Amino acid sequence: MSFSKVGVVGLGIMGAGIVEVFARAGYEVTGVAESIPAVDAGQANLAKSLSRAVSKGKLSQEESDAITARVIFGSEFKLLAECDLVIEAAPEILSLKTEIFSQLDSVVKPSGILATNTSSLSVTEIAHATKRPAQVIGMHFFNPAPVQKFVEVISTSESDPKTVAQIVELGNSLGKHLAQISDQPGFIVNKLLLRYLNHAVQILDSGQASREQLDSAMRELSNYPMGPCELLDLIGIDTCVEILKTIYADTGLEIDQPATGMVQLVKAGNTGRKSGSGFYDYADAHQVPTDANDEIKTQVHNDLLIAYLGDCIAMEATGYATKADIDSGMKLGCGLPEGPFEVISRLGLAKVRVAQAELATRTGVVAYQPLAL
Repeated sequence: MSFSKVGVVGLGIMGAGIVEVFARAGYEVTGVAESIPAVDAGQANLAKSLSRAVSKGKLSQEESDAITARVIFGSEFKLLAECDLVIEAAPEILSLKTEIFSQLDSVVKPSGILATNTSSLSVTEIAHATKRPAQVIGMHFFNPAPVQKFVEVISTSESDPKTVAQIVELGNSLGKHLAQISDQPGFIVNKLLLRYLNHAVQILDSGQASREQLDSAMRELSNYPMGPCELLDLIGIDTCVEILKTIYADTGLEIDQPATGMVQLVKAGNTGRKSGSGFYDYADAHQVPTDANDEIKTQVHNDLLIAYLGDCIAMEATGYATKADIDSGMKLGCGLPEGPFEVISRLGLAKVRVAQAELATRTGVVAYQPLAL
């Protein structure tokens, strides 16, 4: 199949970014949103992104104009009828996504492939809203899509191998690093990231460390671009809680149950930067304070790091994802300075396993135990 026309449903920051990715790569793109104001916002997002690229010298004005000319916008699904591929980028609400896919199934030509940009929901359930599950796939971009190089390509047990191969070829044409995986809640990056973030809030809830100690520990001792509480505020605490609920429903593990501190903030409407406050207040300029208690910071850093590394080892051991894809996902998708298996190689696997066993014994959390060899 030769892709020439690509559709995108949902024109928020992510959807508009996906529109830009394909238009930059030379594809004709149709962007559709549920209302005229949403369409206008999507156009404005694209224009703002391209203008920023021109001002930084990354695009010429002529190139920007050519990209804009390859995109049409509208609020009617019938505009997507002749698209070879349609990517849904609506909010993470399963009922909303299945409704969209049902509509797409009735509108898009029979040969068209339908993809969801879901970050954690069941691609299989979304596919079952259509009469073409063999042509439904997950194509999870990371935000901002024009910049982030990692894309998770998620197939279901019903996905046609030809469909998967076509999407992989298409993704390569976009200059993205692709990880081919099966349908599992959270996929690679969000399953590992959200468990780490949840662990951090569980530590906070226990009173073992403050939010400042947690954040400065990961910034200073692992050189992470943001601490866990900062990152939760940036992503949206409500979004993180919903992803964790999906993962917890699958695993049933206590470590995946959304931490009380997150749930309470969401109930209070404090969902992070987008609401003005979350773990931190964003009414004024925000900067994470440092904390002088190095002993506490070292302990919580080590606990968070070892639990995270253990999760990565377990994911690779099941055959779900390769070491290379896990490393690439956490570096390219999350901006971490090192992939987990690079860290394990540096520390030594034996040392990591000893630390896992100590953490499991000290906390009483069986899930932290190292895998039996």
